[in-house]
Amino acid sequence: MGSDGAPIPPASLRVPANGLVHAVLEWPAPGAEATVLLVHGYMDAAATWDLVAPALAAEGLRVLAPDLRGFGEAPRVPAGGYYHFPDYVLDVADIVDALVAQGSPLFVVGHSMGGTIATLYAGTFPERLARLVVIEGAGPPDNTHDHAPERVRRWVDDVRAVRVRGERTMGSRDEAFRRLAINHPRVPEGVLRTRLDALARPLADGKVRWKSDPLHGTRSPMPFFAESWKAFARRVTCPVLSVSGGPLGWHPPDEEARLAAFPALERAEIPDAGHMMHWTRPAELAGVLLRFFM
Repeated sequence: MGSDGAPIPPASLRVPANGLVHAVLEWPAPGAEATVLLVHGYMDAAATWDLVAPALAAEGLRVLAPDLRGFGEAPRVPAGGYYHFPDYVLDVADIVDALVAQGSPLFVVGHSMGGTIATLYAGTFPERLARLVVIEGAGPPDNTHDHAPERVRRWVDDVRAVRVRGERTMGSRDEAFRRLAINHPRVPEGVLRTRLDALARPLADGKVRWKSDPLHGTRSPMPFFAESWKAFARRVTCPVLSVSGGPLGWHPPDEEARLAAFPALERAEIPDAGHMMHWTRPAELAGVLLRFFM
């Protein structure tokens, strides 16, 4: 906290990782012995951890939050590139190795898509983590291999359409807010308005454009296979916490079987928080995380 009691804003870092220069927010904690890495979800950004991260830093934890490639202030992939889960894993691995000393305790928290990425990273480098938190991040619906050809066909069609259409703009900040409110009807209006700066970019003519790469609006050509995700989960050696937002959150039908793959699993629930609990119940979420870390 600053001298006036207000949270100290995070530092903005630029970190070379996996061939791109990534944007990472840091909430420092002098003398911190452990680092928390917060990995945001789909169509989100690092800056929306701002209601959770200061509480962690206030308890002596250094907090890092990267913008995943193509979101927020992160770079987009070059022309001809795309966004695949292994790319995110390498991004996270390089960011961690650049900013967190080997042997220093690392707590990784992933929300939604970020939880899937965090699990893949933890299963790939189990020796790197001291704690893993998966916030409704056990992955999307399962697929069969028969889906693969139709996924690739749809992906080709969608990417071609994005290239023809280009970036979409909205007429005003109010229009962007209305669209955000439709997608997140349970988030308080005041909180949603503060999310706009992290998720949308004002243009010179008064219009607004989402910061995310339009390619994120296309469906990946690679189907999600729950058995593959569980193979990574089984390799995680540190304690794992699964956090639920209650019945209104995101729960794939086979969620229990997926989570059971973690060798050392604990559970927590924030009733009625919904999927975006870092927006709707940030204080409660911070408390859950701190109890698990401490």
